[in-house]
Amino acid sequence: MNFASDNTAPVVSAVLDALAEASRGYARGYGTDDWTKAAERRFCEVFEREVAAFLVPTGTAANALALAQVSPPWGAILCHDQSHILTDECGAPEFFGHGVKLVGVCGDGGKITADGLREALAGYGGHSPHQVIPSALSITQATEAGTIYRTNEIAALADIARQRSLAVHMDGARFANALVRLNATPAEMTWRSGVDVLSLGATKGGALAAEAVIFFDPAAAALFGERRKRGGHLLSKHRFIAAQFLAYLDDDRWLALARHANGMADKLAQALTAIRLPPARPVEANLVFVVLPRTLDAKLRAAGASYYVRSSGGLNIGADNVLGRLVTSFATLEEDIERFVNLCVKFGARPYERRSSEPRPRAAPI
Repeated sequence: MNFASDNTAPVVSAVLDALAEASRGYARGYGTDDWTKAAERRFCEVFEREVAAFLVPTGTAANALALAQVSPPWGAILCHDQSHILTDECGAPEFFGHGVKLVGVCGDGGKITADGLREALAGYGGHSPHQVIPSALSITQATEAGTIYRTNEIAALADIARQRSLAVHMDGARFANALVRLNATPAEMTWRSGVDVLSLGATKGGALAAEAVIFFDPAAAALFGERRKRGGHLLSKHRFIAAQFLAYLDDDRWLALARHANGMADKLAQALTAIRLPPARPVEANLVFVVLPRTLDAKLRAAGASYYVRSSGGLNIGADNVLGRLVTSFATLEEDIERFVNLCVKFGARPYERRSSEPRPRAAPI
């Protein structure tokens, strides 16, 4: 019953096998190896254009270095006020950006709207050199609230950003989960919708430690290699990150893993709804938010269930309740869901019974 995070899941066996294979013998270091070159070619195929790709071991490094590349120190990066870069990266974007300012923009369901972005940008201009200059927009796909930007929403935000000469960054820690839910292509969800740079995550999807910074205009990546090295995120045994990505992307494995995670989230949401604990937010990726009575929360935790309690985020949940965040992964089993939901039944809801004839859940496009 571990729904704390997809970070708590194990490493998919194909990635471990790839690491073992990459460990046979010697290879050149610092990204000059054959695995890295193959991964760079694969990224170009996945995104249907020439890209500049840089591998790093953590999502924080990917986000912070990418944003530092597209924003000067006197710039302002607009992001959702619940975004990971603002609330969970310990000032890394500001540190690597040499003092760049993060500006939180509110929006329901973890998403920035076009009107919200216009309103935020209206507060800047005409006060040079005293005021920071908006330099980038960062959006998260899928968001911290488990919601997803549709491609038309990304394009609308990117269009506003272009009018103010802002670069567009996407934090794609759960990029694959959003991709399969939208039934879109990687190109459609990024550069064709106006995204300039992507932090592409594989760790949450089943890798050990593998993230990539993808620039859709290679010219925009000038000297990023030096920035990564200076920041301490160029691994000497670089092939071990590249090998993870090659296995992750091989034969669309990354999409199959994400479909399973999303499908388990759907299954969990349906089961909770059946016992009168419906999700508090739309389930669009692999995150399920549910309002739990504090007494139920305490008993679930005592019984061994693992999940996080989050702030209400504008939801009116009442003082006697908490907002639980349940995250599924490629490793989540239906038995995990059954155990969790049947524990909830102790508070009077109908018991959850899986039908043997039920098909294995798959995430449906939205």
